[in-house]
Amino acid sequence: MTLADTLRRRIRAAQGQEPCDLVLRNVRWLDVFTCEFVSGDVAIKDGAVVGLAPGLRGAREIDGRGAHVVPGFIDAHVHLESSLLVPESFQRAVLPRGTTTAVCDPHELANVLGVPGIQFFLDAAERLMDADRRRPGLDLRVMVSSCVPATSFETNGAGVLDASMLAPLLPHPKTLGLAEVMNVPGVLSGDPLVIDKLAAFDGRPLDGHAPLVHGQALSAYACAGITSCHESSELGEAREKLRNGIAVWIREGSVAKDLDALAPLLTLATSTSIGFCTDDRNPLDIAHEGHLDWLVRSAIAKGVPAEVAYRAASWSVARHYGLAGPARGGERIGAIAPGFRADLVVLDDVATCQIRDVLIAGQLVRELDLPRPSLGSPPNTIRAFVPEARDLEGPSGMVHVIGVRAGRILTDRHVARHDAAGVRRLAVLERYGKGQKPANGYVSGFGDIDGAIASSVGHDSHNLVVVGKDPSDMRAALACLIEIGGGFCDVRGGNVLARLALPLGGLMSLEDPESIARSLEELRAASQAIGCVLPEPFLQLAFLSLPVIPSLKLTDRGLMDVDAFRLIDVRAA
Repeated sequence: MTLADTLRRRIRAAQGQEPCDLVLRNVRWLDVFTCEFVSGDVAIKDGAVVGLAPGLRGAREIDGRGAHVVPGFIDAHVHLESSLLVPESFQRAVLPRGTTTAVCDPHELANVLGVPGIQFFLDAAERLMDADRRRPGLDLRVMVSSCVPATSFETNGAGVLDASMLAPLLPHPKTLGLAEVMNVPGVLSGDPLVIDKLAAFDGRPLDGHAPLVHGQALSAYACAGITSCHESSELGEAREKLRNGIAVWIREGSVAKDLDALAPLLTLATSTSIGFCTDDRNPLDIAHEGHLDWLVRSAIAKGVPAEVAYRAASWSVARHYGLAGPARGGERIGAIAPGFRADLVVLDDVATCQIRDVLIAGQLVRELDLPRPSLGSPPNTIRAFVPEARDLEGPSGMVHVIGVRAGRILTDRHVARHDAAGVRRLAVLERYGKGQKPANGYVSGFGDIDGAIASSVGHDSHNLVVVGKDPSDMRAALACLIEIGGGFCDVRGGNVLARLALPLGGLMSLEDPESIARSLEELRAASQAIGCVLPEPFLQLAFLSLPVIPSLKLTDRGLMDVDAFRLIDVRAA
């Protein structure tokens, strides 16, 4: 059926000249334009809303008395890799939670594989929902990764992706724009590699990544055309970004949790420039708490008016990314209005975001046969050699110590003896076969762990990261990761207590969300058994090698002073 045929059918259905496919009767639906709930019916034809007033008939009619209907939720910024789920599994986890669209940045897999890592997600986006809506599913949109690698102070598998390598991805129908521009110093100094990418994506959305950037530096960053940021963790910081024309995506992931600090900023006046994102949220938290539904109910519980919270979760993000229209094929999203795709969440209770049903392109998600992964056996991308225990010892005496903040990816910094209470060894091992010895440092905040915790998820270059007390346990943990092709593990006394294999790029599992959640529960229990006090140690560990988040981090090249943007000696002067 051509677009012209579809439009004619919708126009006839809107006038009652032929039946709609589905009518939700007697509901209160959210008008995102006036930000109020309105009583009426929601009539759907060929995947789109065609009417809101009573009187239209449908081939199928559902009495929604007592229910409220809101637009499907849009995750404004997410790394699917950090959910540990491949796209087919991710949609099985989040669609029932009301997330119908996700704006993803595949820079995790891009750092491992290069452009093919980005193409993997573009191909997946077409598999999940085709252009003709014959196969409705999660609407996955891709922001092309801007910082591969994030800095020159680490080793990745892809090398440098420059503008000439990224520009050919622009015509793809699922490409939105340029993903988080993490190299703030590069923007401010006019680095040609950075500026060329910004210029190549002119006219497209440009996502930001500017934690704790203020004043003239923030203004200069905004001058580059960057119009969003999900890295605000303080209220004043977020308010300043809004005043500089930068939309604020309130993040609540498995580690970075900013909703408490930023909820007071979300009002009717600001809701056009504020949305929600998860960034990095694992399947255990999705199963126990939720996805964007968790952010919505939490925001309402903190005093945000329900209409405002649901608007921020849908239309505000769609409008920012140009998805609210005009759009090819009438595929506007983010609102309940004629001509908008019928991505809808039917609620039994507005205040608690209690979901009765989710519709994607007018079809009930509970009635869809969502596909499962069929990717075969991915190759092992972990090419590191197991180091000797002595290579994981690090210097002794007074050393710089990375201070972990639970629930934050920002870190503190202090000086202490290497063997002080609560201080543990930290090592990052380059995984791409370059033959480098591990970089060693020290960290506090994990507790007095007696054993080791290791991960191949080490943002953003994804080298192997391990924390522990005894170098022999740390060596055993790294050996486990190398053997299974990447993942997570806990070790004590040289024995692996729990592990989760992530064979796709060392980042994702081909298992179903429920199986991964069970493995994560076992890993958390094992982490607690060896003395770890952090509720989410693996993602917390992953961010200790990310050298674009203040204040002190460890990469495979050494200890990074992010504030000064240079490597420093682990030994304290």
